Amino acid sequence: MLTTRFVNGSPNWLDVGTSDIEGAIAFYGGLFGWRFLSAGPDAGGYGFFQVDGRTVAGGMQITAEQGPPSWHVYFRTEDAEATAKAVEQAKGTVLMPPMDVMGEGHMAMLADKAGVTFGIWQPGRIKGLGRAGEPNSLCWVELVTPDIAAAAAFYNSVFGWETSAAQFPGGTYTCINPAGTEEESMFGGLVPLADDPVEARTGAYWLPYIEVPDTDAVVAKAQELGGTVRMPATDMEGVGRMARIADPYGAHLAVIKSEPRQG
Repeated sequence: MLTTRFVNGSPNWLDVGTSDIEGAIAFYGGLFGWRFLSAGPDAGGYGFFQVDGRTVAGGMQITAEQGPPSWHVYFRTEDAEATAKAVEQAKGTVLMPPMDVMGEGHMAMLADKAGVTFGIWQPGRIKGLGRAGEPNSLCWVELVTPDIAAAAAFYNSVFGWETSAAQFPGGTYTCINPAGTEEESMFGGLVPLADDPVEARTGAYWLPYIEVPDTDAVVAKAQELGGTVRMPATDMEGVGRMARIADPYGAHLAVIKSEPRQG
């Protein structure tokens, strides 16, 4: 379960690059009740989406040359330079080398062997998100990838991730958790790209899940606000009711109302 007690290798930041930041602010404000706070005049337009004064994500406007609108997942590291080197050694790519972010921490943008972009965040004054695993905040991440075994090996070499198999009706789900942690620290999963025709057309990527009080209501609201439904609300026994959507500018994310944990 994802919380703000971040450990190395776990997701500790999330942000969206969008072609229309004002439109995105309106969309996510209407969808999740997020408010946007500018990071200041020196931040290049970057800002923080917040709920009750706690940050749930970041966001900024990007140009077409910087890539399509998308959500980015960042993972905690104690040493951004060492993690970037580990990515290169594992045949990944350093897209943006480690850099200091106004004393708040160090970040880098990287890509795995399949070309999937992800970030790393070495905490400084900002340790990570201020809210996670609660309603209207990040609760899970999923890597849609062409090769589960290759992805597991890559991220194990970079972060030390451990994987486990969870059985569900119709197949097996590969869960991931930080090195040396218990099952309660699971924060995501690996999903075969070929098994999902919708995602197979899009390509491999990291998909963030936002916990919501009512999946169907959020899906309806997303459509009302100009978003699209990529996977309709669906029940998964023992997991919850989930759906995949895209905002009006094309950034993909998932929403879920999780089932209460047992025991």
